[in-house]
Amino acid sequence: MPDGRLRREVPAPGPVAAPGARAGALPSLTGSRWAAALLVFLYHVHLYGYFGGRGGRIADWAFAPGRSGVSFFFVLSGFVLVWSAPAQDSVRWFWRRRAARIYPVHLVTGLIGMLLAVRVLPWLRPHGPAAAVGDLLLVSSWFPSWDPMRTVSWSLACEAFFYLAFPVLVAGLRRCSTRVLVLTGAGCLGAVVLLPGASVLLGVRWAPFYPPVRFPEFALGAVLACLVLRGAWRGPRAPYAYAVTVAGYVITHFVPDPFADAACTVAGFALLVPAFALADLRGLHSVWRHHLAVKLGQLSFAFYMVHILVMGVGEWLVGGLPQFAPGRGLAVTGVVSCASLACAWLLYEGVEEPGRRLMAGPRRQGVS
Repeated sequence: MPDGRLRREVPAPGPVAAPGARAGALPSLTGSRWAAALLVFLYHVHLYGYFGGRGGRIADWAFAPGRSGVSFFFVLSGFVLVWSAPAQDSVRWFWRRRAARIYPVHLVTGLIGMLLAVRVLPWLRPHGPAAAVGDLLLVSSWFPSWDPMRTVSWSLACEAFFYLAFPVLVAGLRRCSTRVLVLTGAGCLGAVVLLPGASVLLGVRWAPFYPPVRFPEFALGAVLACLVLRGAWRGPRAPYAYAVTVAGYVITHFVPDPFADAACTVAGFALLVPAFALADLRGLHSVWRHHLAVKLGQLSFAFYMVHILVMGVGEWLVGGLPQFAPGRGLAVTGVVSCASLACAWLLYEGVEEPGRRLMAGPRRQGVS
């Protein structure tokens, strides 16, 4: 169907759903999760040194800002939870569903990591029993000496804190006027941009992993969802949001390291998420709504959790940072990504979905 016809069919601005009601499904948000997981994967390709020489310098420039993919997850998480949570849900039921969403995969990959730490990947060994228990209980990010066994699981400790705070957050946001919501969103955006500077001044090196420091990204996503639900969002469509995001991605190379996690890219992400949602609501073209993108998005969490283990085993097999020539580096990157995706599929089908059904019951319609 021509895009011009679609534009004529766009409804006039107005509330998307009645207050507290469950809004429609947004497949583009599920699909876009794959892009964020891929960014993090490419960031680790950069860290693991798959490319040497000139290829390595190009890979470093292209992939180093990929760590900001976690920020996209945080913003998206806040948006999705507001979007998909009906007002009649009890707090206990909400927490149960969120635990069912993340804990089975977290637990299984943690146990796999412990097994690998015995002989294959000694760097996965936790710094004492307390650190191991803290990682499994999703509190490791609160203590700088408790490094998580998998370097990506720190973000789950942040998400766990977000989930605990969410009932209070959403109750407050639903009572706010549109003007207060806009001001709150601006405050969250300002906090994400300014907090890295505060961490530098205070000499707090572990601030990017501390849950309260990352909370403004989650809260920003929640505010955006409230504005879209009310029909009050006036942001640009996806092409312009992409441009802002790419600009922030490039700027990441020219700022001090603490600003590379979220400060440069958060504005673009804050434009992309509502743009994707409105594309689905209005029937506009969205590559992330394609069935393959949605399927990859469903696998993205398992992929995010397992790829670091696959890459660690690969490093063990080659005996260190490989530093391959460009052609071989691309081939190895492809093999590792496919192996990680295969493991993710096994985790999704064998652990994530059965575990979620066991803990939370049948899936409800919508994004999760």
